Amino acid sequence: MAKKTAAIVGSGNIGTDLMFKIMRRSTNVEVKYMIGVDPASDGLARAARLGVTTSAEGVDWLLAQDELPDFVFECTSAKAHEANAPKYKAAGIHAIDLTPAAVGPYLAPVVNLNSLTDTMNVNMITCAGQATTPIVAAVSSVVPVEYAEIVASIASKSAGPGTRANVDEFTETTAKALEVVGGAKRGKAIIIINPVEPPMMMRNTIYCMIPAEAAVAGATQDAIRTAIDAAAESIRDYVPGYALRLEPQFDQARDDWGGFGRVGIWVQVAGAADYLPEYAGNLDIITAAATRTADLLSDKIDAARATAPANS
Repeated sequence: MAKKTAAIVGSGNIGTDLMFKIMRRSTNVEVKYMIGVDPASDGLARAARLGVTTSAEGVDWLLAQDELPDFVFECTSAKAHEANAPKYKAAGIHAIDLTPAAVGPYLAPVVNLNSLTDTMNVNMITCAGQATTPIVAAVSSVVPVEYAEIVASIASKSAGPGTRANVDEFTETTAKALEVVGGAKRGKAIIIINPVEPPMMMRNTIYCMIPAEAAVAGATQDAIRTAIDAAAESIRDYVPGYALRLEPQFDQARDDWGGFGRVGIWVQVAGAADYLPEYAGNLDIITAAATRTADLLSDKIDAARATAPANS
């Protein structure tokens, strides 16, 4: 099958890093368009030098082209995607949303891509969502998770205007994804933008409240550890800098926890430095997840076409 074409909407850090990710790592997708609103943006200049068709005239320019892309990657803001999503749908373009708009279903490719029935507009949650929901899902695949809480710490230098403008949407979307994708009964998310120098790697602390008996050493605890390790290994397949910083730590039940026990997991994400510095793992993980998503969706589209009736 020929590669699917893609447009990246948003020529900032995330959009530019995504362009390099797709060019270097995608097996099924090629970047045809890079769309922005600032004619002087570095992302548009780099894209043009690499032979990508560029425009600073926004989404309406893209949708006016004779040849529309198969995929569009939204790398702008939650509010922008809320406005753009109906336009993509009307044009029949598959949208992969890297903002916390959550117009479409939440998606962590290693957890729930195969179970989605509507893939015309998928939401990549947030950077923290990609780093943590698969871990919570791993725990909940073994035991019920009463409550999941994550704290994402990122370097101030890797938090651009889009990230800072969407902090409220970030916390709400990530918390909800811990429930919808991660399987927790309740979720909570906190983001810390740390100005430390030199800039820190992205770090995520994950706590899951679990049945009291599961926090005691034994077969269930071993199964939780195995599931967490398997989830981390699956993510490393497309985010090589993803790592568990410590072995999962179990705390036995306490009265002030409602009689539940707890497991803590600590994750670090180093970026691949395709465009951004290594410390920008928060941006790297979501662009890598979006790239993997496009490849997998491309396979699903081709498989569906191959099995469709000839007159459909």
